[in-house]
Amino acid sequence: MSSMVRSGIWVLAVFSVIQSSFGFYLPGSYPHNYQVGDYLNVKVNSLTSFETEMPFSYYSLPFCKPSEGIKDSAENLGELLMGDRIENSPYRFKMFKNESEIFLCQTEKLSGDSFKLLKERIDEMYQVNPMLDNLPANRYTKKDGYVLRWTGYPVGIKVQDVYYVFNHLKFKVLVHKYEEANLAGVMGTGDAAEVFPTGEKKNPDELGYMVVGFEVVPCSFAHNVDPKKKLEMYERYPTPIRCDSTSVSMSVKEGQSIVFSYEVSFEESDIKWPSRWDAYLKMEGSKVHWFSILNSLMVITFLAGIVFVIFLRTVRRDLTTYEELDKEAQAQMNQELSGWKLVVGDVFRAPSNPSLLCVMVGDGVQILGMAVVTILFAALGFMSPASRGTLITGMLFFYMILGIAAGYVAVRLYRTIGCGEQHKWMSVAWKAACFFPGIAFLILTTLNFLLWGSHSTGAIPFSLFVILILLWFCISVPLTLIGGYFGAKAPQIEFPVRTNQIPREIPAQRYPSWLLVLGAGTLPFGTLFIELFFIMSSIWIGRVYYVFGFLFVVMILLVVVCAEVSLVLTYMHLCIEDYKWWWKSFFASGSVALYIFIYSINYLVFDLQSLSGPVSATLYLGYSLFMVLAIMLATGTIGFLSSFWFVHYLFSSVKLD
Repeated sequence: MSSMVRSGIWVLAVFSVIQSSFGFYLPGSYPHNYQVGDYLNVKVNSLTSFETEMPFSYYSLPFCKPSEGIKDSAENLGELLMGDRIENSPYRFKMFKNESEIFLCQTEKLSGDSFKLLKERIDEMYQVNPMLDNLPANRYTKKDGYVLRWTGYPVGIKVQDVYYVFNHLKFKVLVHKYEEANLAGVMGTGDAAEVFPTGEKKNPDELGYMVVGFEVVPCSFAHNVDPKKKLEMYERYPTPIRCDSTSVSMSVKEGQSIVFSYEVSFEESDIKWPSRWDAYLKMEGSKVHWFSILNSLMVITFLAGIVFVIFLRTVRRDLTTYEELDKEAQAQMNQELSGWKLVVGDVFRAPSNPSLLCVMVGDGVQILGMAVVTILFAALGFMSPASRGTLITGMLFFYMILGIAAGYVAVRLYRTIGCGEQHKWMSVAWKAACFFPGIAFLILTTLNFLLWGSHSTGAIPFSLFVILILLWFCISVPLTLIGGYFGAKAPQIEFPVRTNQIPREIPAQRYPSWLLVLGAGTLPFGTLFIELFFIMSSIWIGRVYYVFGFLFVVMILLVVVCAEVSLVLTYMHLCIEDYKWWWKSFFASGSVALYIFIYSINYLVFDLQSLSGPVSATLYLGYSLFMVLAIMLATGTIGFLSSFWFVHYLFSSVKLD
């Protein structure tokens, strides 16, 4: 596994070198130098709402369109999968030129359908998401003496059964003077030749400015446009416009047009360009994250104590006592054996559905490796939110590369369980390549039909579907088969004891063993449920999650807890002469996914109370099911591999006939 991680690091390093030749560096993007008077073009992302979780195109509503036509920005795979659709807008500024009362456009009279759609978007609290120089617009409000920060602004508001639209925007752009002395330390890309100092000292006013902040105040203003006098876009409005965010006056009525306008002011700021994302990535509740880690450490310490007792006081003591006896005493002791020593001839008996178990373990290794490497690179800053979609793109990239590990583990484990059946390696590797991706494809396709039916930008385009299928069958599947080939060539793991031909009868238990297996998932869940809240809030409430350092530590602790829980439970089952530990060791730690799914339902009921409509709830539950399946495979794999090592180590020391 470590070799796969190292190869992934080298691949990303090569990728970053290639990227640097195209004019930007990792993480984030390079600073853009604007001279005074240069045009700044505002872009718009999809309309989003926390009540429906279905994004829609900005121009699905009757907003002003740019004179040059609507153009889509180039987007990566991750942005498209996240539902981002970045387009140009008619809003444009001149660097460091304050402007006010700028007329944008007057829409056509609202038809019945447009009026109804606009009211629906206002009722569902949809937000407009403008962007300037890759920075989302911030909006600040005061409530109970606190200043709250929001991203974007609402389409409109409903007051006493009357709908109002925010048709006047007050922009504020924070800029920082370009610092020539620090230029070489920031830049190092192919575009640097355009802005690098030439050796001549420039006038400080000629260095230009960088955008380090973007704020917006939405207002509802009733314009009185003279129908005889037609204003052109970007002309000055003839009368003053008073932007008051606390009052509304532009009501929406069927058969009435809407006038849009804006104003912009520039303000010099002390914020440096590398720190301009701090307002978005400000970590809140760090004490809660530390509490989560301390809570996990307590669980690990408790379980480590149990493991210590098992190894040093029980297993070691029994083995030492047995080895010190002579042959006669050993023969007598064999007749008085109890507990785990009685299942020595059955402990390595092949489980039911061995190929399915091997496939799930192989896919779990692939998912776990992808998660660890992705979170590690995110913690190092290579997948900053400043580079939209890079986190999802990186996850797909590492998942496909680690198909080699999935095929290798699945095939080698099957050869071990299946008594060296080498000729079936192709079938097992193929199943490993299709099991989890096939289920994920089925879930996402079903949800995508719902999004298509709602005309949401969150729907994956058909062309992207084709690309994903090609990536699956042209990259992921071949790499998994290659890994399976190496797994077939690798020597199989030899069991330390022989398996009896006739299986031993398992004594009747007082309680179902699966009850204990399901209960074991509470301990791994206890290590991550606090961090899970922040992740869920990031996904469904739009908060930016950037504490990947904490997440990486919690993931390592989760791996340790899953291994310890499964190991302890496997030993408990062996002590009651239950030798069917294979599947139980997998689900002992994998059952944490059940509690995560229950938590997801709890989050839907109590934290997403405003989530409206059966489509939104279905989308939420579908994506939660997809996430839970991936977690079950990853955590179950940890438990199974730790138990396999423990059982192999335990019975390799036993010398029974």
